[in-house]
Amino acid sequence: MSNTNEVAVIDTTEGTMVAEFWPGEAPGTVDNFKKLAQKGFYDGTCFHRIIKGFMIQGGDPLTKDASQEHAWGTGGPGHTIKAEFNDHSHQHGVLSMARSSNPNSAGSQFFICHGDASFLDRQYTAFGQLIKGQDVLDKIAGTPVSRGGGGENSKPQKRVGVTSIKIVPADSVK
Repeated sequence: MSNTNEVAVIDTTEGTMVAEFWPGEAPGTVDNFKKLAQKGFYDGTCFHRIIKGFMIQGGDPLTKDASQEHAWGTGGPGHTIKAEFNDHSHQHGVLSMARSSNPNSAGSQFFICHGDASFLDRQYTAFGQLIKGQDVLDKIAGTPVSRGGGGENSKPQKRVGVTSIKIVPADSVK
């Protein structure tokens, strides 16, 4: 079992966010996210879907390659994890796993809520929350967007990169 006193330091091109995890409610999800981060899986990806007041979504390995932009939002780590729905509400700053219509289809893509998204409660796996960097979340959410492949205005007009996600001891982050 992974250390519960660890946090994720999410370095982006817009600044740094720090998230704490909820391993008691979503142990498999937290473990999966930490393992991917520790392997450098998220380094060099970007937030490919941004909806101000709703969420920012990232974690797709295909976003490392601009020539794959047509497929962004479809990539993953080559495995899926079981949904761990819980009673944490999807509120501003909450981390949750993105998935397809199949509840057990999450792999690496995650989103950070930028507003009240409680309509997702008990349908998506909430697994942590930001403890630092709300200003960075707001800045990313404010990125100008255009109409994307799914027909929604969620495609960032500039790349919002994830430089790295590091898993570090909570007491090392001040």
